[in-house]
Amino acid sequence: MKGSRALGVLLFASAVLAVVALVRVRSAQQPVSEETISGTISATRVITQNARLTGDVTCMVQAAPCIQFGAPGLTLNLNGFTMTGQGDPSTGCQGQATGGEVGVLVNGQTDETIQGPGLVQRFRNAGIFLTNSSSRIRVTQVTVSTNCLSGILVDPASDSLIEGNVSVRNGNMTPRTQKIT
Repeated sequence: MKGSRALGVLLFASAVLAVVALVRVRSAQQPVSEETISGTISATRVITQNARLTGDVTCMVQAAPCIQFGAPGLTLNLNGFTMTGQGDPSTGCQGQATGGEVGVLVNGQTDETIQGPGLVQRFRNAGIFLTNSSSRIRVTQVTVSTNCLSGILVDPASDSLIEGNVSVRNGNMTPRTQKIT
């Protein structure tokens, strides 16, 4: 009887120590830091930690990206908001594409995520551009509309997942006129 009681006390003490150790490990974990983005952006915003839109974004950046990933393994959550460039509301262009003027640029990075829902519109180049051997990029649930070149341009990138997105009226280098006869 004493042996089974001692074994019970030993098991109980072991369980308590395991719970205490687990609580210490959980409380030592830091929350993932995240920057918030909203309002007007007038110079390229390079993100180096996870970022989330907290309001609509108006991009006034000339001939350069609005938001660019600056480190691997990050997530940009559009959080249901809209990013709007300076393109024409009908075509996204103003006669021709403007070099470098994209909504979101992933340049030579790995393990990045651009997550919707959200709208990327009216950029005078591509809405989202994955380039320079970027890999393992995930773009999901994003609507891209009225961007001058492509909604989502992949050149070159590899092993990426582009799914559940909606692309509307992109690639309108010149206004289209319809002749009525």
